[in-house]
Amino acid sequence: QVQLVESGGGLVQAGYSLRLSCAASGRTFSSYAMGWFRQAPGKEREFVAAISWSGGYTYYADSVKGRFTISRDNAKNTVLLKMNSLTPGGTAVYYCAASYCSRSCSTMGEYDYWGQGTQVTVSS
Repeated sequence: QVQLVESGGGLVQAGYSLRLSCAASGRTFSSYAMGWFRQAPGKEREFVAAISWSGGYTYYADSVKGRFTISRDNAKNTVLLKMNSLTPGGTAVYYCAASYCSRSCSTMGEYDYWGQGTQVTVSS
């Protein structure tokens, strides 16, 4: 049982950076792999990034690789997504999710718990 709450979304100008956070509650937080997904208007939800339970492995969608960084602090039950060089294509609702998955953990079906999402709007 994990409850997730995203925060940090908002309006940002293209080229700038934004950091999202995901606060998790639950005794087994450190046992979960964590991921970020996003859903743009009129589009399907897509994978953004994932991090293993230990934080030792990260995986990124090609579209964000090199610009986004996922990290976690198990002591604080927090997962972060640092987004650099944002473009209007980054406009979406960003969701935090928890999973028992292994390997890449890049599909929605692998995740058991989801946050409510936080809106990110990137202006041109």
